[in-house]
Amino acid sequence: MTGMSEGYGGERRTGRIVVGVSGSLGSLAALHRAVDEARRTDAEVLAVLAWAPQGGEHAYRLAPCPPLLAAWRQGAVERLRDALAEAFGGAPDGVRLSAQVVRGDAAPALVRAADRPDDVLVVGAGSGSRLRRGLRPSVTAYCVKHASCPVLAVPRPGLQRELEALHRRNAWHLPTAPAPIR
Repeated sequence: MTGMSEGYGGERRTGRIVVGVSGSLGSLAALHRAVDEARRTDAEVLAVLAWAPQGGEHAYRLAPCPPLLAAWRQGAVERLRDALAEAFGGAPDGVRLSAQVVRGDAAPALVRAADRPDDVLVVGAGSGSRLRRGLRPSVTAYCVKHASCPVLAVPRPGLQRELEALHRRNAWHLPTAPAPIR
């Protein structure tokens, strides 16, 4: 049925599913969830990767270099292409998928991309560590607060949690497996 938007009750809808992609395990999980929702609801998927110049926009304005800017943009295009290839090995079957590279911070760029009332914005929930939240605001929290459409926050995959735990153990030189009981 075209022209109808019934939500998540299993009926068909014509809106878009906008998904934030960075190449991280969390964003790949969000991408898979977005494609699953698109198959179920016959929606189009728009994969968005946001990028900014190295050092930020302020640093670029102080010393602009168009060839360098073009290289950064091309790197973002390649990261998005690689993420889609890693997630699906090519275009996913049975889903209309388009991809977009946007210059800017991820959270505002995703909110701007999901600008239609019948859109759904899908984002990875992130790690949630206090240190990371202090250094960089949560994309998920920003999207939930500012989006004009529903936001689906996909939890981190179990593998990502295990890898982060292993990384913490290695950083603190802790054993990676429990000591044997004697």
